[in-house]
Amino acid sequence: MKFAHLHDWTHDSAAAIELQRELTRQVVCEDRLPEKLSTIAGVDVSCRFRSRLFHAAVVLLSYPDFRPLETVTASLEVDFPYIPGLLSFRELPVVLLALEKLQQLPDLLLVDGQGIAHPRRLGLAAHLGLWLDLPTIGCAKTRLYGEHFTVGENKGDFSRLFDKKGNPIGTVLRSRNGVKPLYISPGHLISVERATALALSCCGRYRLPEPIRAAHAASNRQRLMVETGRSV
Repeated sequence: MKFAHLHDWTHDSAAAIELQRELTRQVVCEDRLPEKLSTIAGVDVSCRFRSRLFHAAVVLLSYPDFRPLETVTASLEVDFPYIPGLLSFRELPVVLLALEKLQQLPDLLLVDGQGIAHPRRLGLAAHLGLWLDLPTIGCAKTRLYGEHFTVGENKGDFSRLFDKKGNPIGTVLRSRNGVKPLYISPGHLISVERATALALSCCGRYRLPEPIRAAHAASNRQRLMVETGRSV
């Protein structure tokens, strides 16, 4: 499956930051999802520490019962350095390579990374949403940007995440009783409120939403398969 070409990847860090500032003007944080969701995809990238070889997986699931429908993977060597806030320039090329193999586009993507909870409001999920022109949600395990109040300890408890001007950019969500919260933020074509509700609806017995758990397992299998030269 081919997608519209948003830009090339031949940017140094300064040019990448400037491009983020331009692209963020195109991000839409309003609900423009199908009336009834039937599929959700999880997106994850795996990489060894200090390795330049990245491994992506996209797992398409039915919603709301999370039956596996399709799994695609890809591996790619990436030269762009690790710079906080510019993760999408390292990970998106291999994610897009995997997505091109999908036979069916999802109604929504959950991405292991930030949405607009980012210094320039263009984390991995927001950047990917612009490439695909699809609704995306960022589900990050750690905070990159924003301030919030204390979150309750029970599943479903959350606190708003705000930028420096006091604008809401996401939520800090307790996805399971007593575990560390997740940092949920809209990527593209979805609101803070709907992103939070849908992310929570994808959380079962584990901390991570089911689509991201499935993609995480698949990306690790892809990495091990490439490293060992055999299926795992």
